[in-house]
Amino acid sequence: MNPSSGDNPRSGDVPPPLLPEANRKSGSARQVFAVLLSVCLALFLADAVISLADDSLILLGGLHPLSALRGLVGFFATLMVVGVYGLMGLTPMVPKRLFLPISLFPLVGVLAVFPFAIYCFGRLQQVALVISLAQVIVGFGVLYWAQGRLGFRWPLVPADRIGIRGFSWRNLSLFALVNVFVLLPAAIVYLFLCTALAVDHFSDGFMALRPSGFSVQVRKYVRNDGKTIELFPMSHIADAGFYQKISQTFPTNSIILMEGVTDENNLLTNKITYKRMAKTLGLAEQHEKFVPTRGEMVPADVDVDQFSQDTIGSLNLVMLIHAKGLTPANLQKLMQYSTSTHNEKELFDDLLKKRNRHLIEEIQSHLSQTDNIMVPWGVAHMPGIANEIQKSGFRLDSTQEYMVIRFGGDGNQGKGAGP
Repeated sequence: MNPSSGDNPRSGDVPPPLLPEANRKSGSARQVFAVLLSVCLALFLADAVISLADDSLILLGGLHPLSALRGLVGFFATLMVVGVYGLMGLTPMVPKRLFLPISLFPLVGVLAVFPFAIYCFGRLQQVALVISLAQVIVGFGVLYWAQGRLGFRWPLVPADRIGIRGFSWRNLSLFALVNVFVLLPAAIVYLFLCTALAVDHFSDGFMALRPSGFSVQVRKYVRNDGKTIELFPMSHIADAGFYQKISQTFPTNSIILMEGVTDENNLLTNKITYKRMAKTLGLAEQHEKFVPTRGEMVPADVDVDQFSQDTIGSLNLVMLIHAKGLTPANLQKLMQYSTSTHNEKELFDDLLKKRNRHLIEEIQSHLSQTDNIMVPWGVAHMPGIANEIQKSGFRLDSTQEYMVIRFGGDGNQGKGAGP
């Protein structure tokens, strides 16, 4: 009796065909994924095209007819790509070569904006247009790879492009490892570098962000007649050791031009305080710890009555929230308060430019009384002040670095450097 093929031991080398029931289930799952991924690709393409048209209209004519529609479509497109990205970790059925570019594009697009926001903020609309164009190219590229041609045959992602296997522990493990140990650390490092670049750029090098903490650069300027001006970038909250170290550096024969807006007419309804923030971060307030023991302290700031009414209102609102927190009542006040472009410029002029101009006048008036003028003012004031005193004949002579806030530790050591 000849054995049948089913009784042949070698017949096990060939896998048996799928049962009709299992085959139907696999085919149904692939159809569902094909529709789901097609909707994701369609929303991504719609968002790309609408964004490109919207950015073009804004750039060419300042028109915003598509902005609301763009926001709505972009919201749902983002939800879909985030969901699809999560599905990649759960099942190999999602073709990663096709949908990784789509899933990562929103994050990459946002991260790509940061350097441009730092160095060419005025050209952000052009940057947005380029990003929208890149999204269109990526979207149609994925569509072409999915269908083998440029077309809109539904489903946009054919079922034969969908994987067969369902859940896979190996796929999930690799997905988690890549996200936790590669993508997340890379994003954190990138954001740290962008923040460091922003701090250095907007402070003109007077402040720096380092892995160990925030540091400031004290700069000494000299004039041919021997007069010196030292600029001390200050922070309203910092490590107590920073204030103590700075307080000990002033010469006994110096004049210290102190920062501090006065309020003779009680126009501010809430006292300017940083106590809540300092306590939360475990730091000290400048007005408590910064007490120079040598030199003559001279008030050199303006009074609140020199500010506009809009600026005073903004300060009262900010300090109310800062002092009492973001309560429901304060949140309502914040939502009701709107600041126009004009008011923003006015606020900037009052809080920075007007005070800088007054300080420069104080410096000029006290140069005849001493050879050493110390200026311990906020970091934001330093670039403008340095520019003005250099116009009047002073040149940079030396620099010295101090740690303002040290991450996970105390102590401040000054480190000297040449100009």
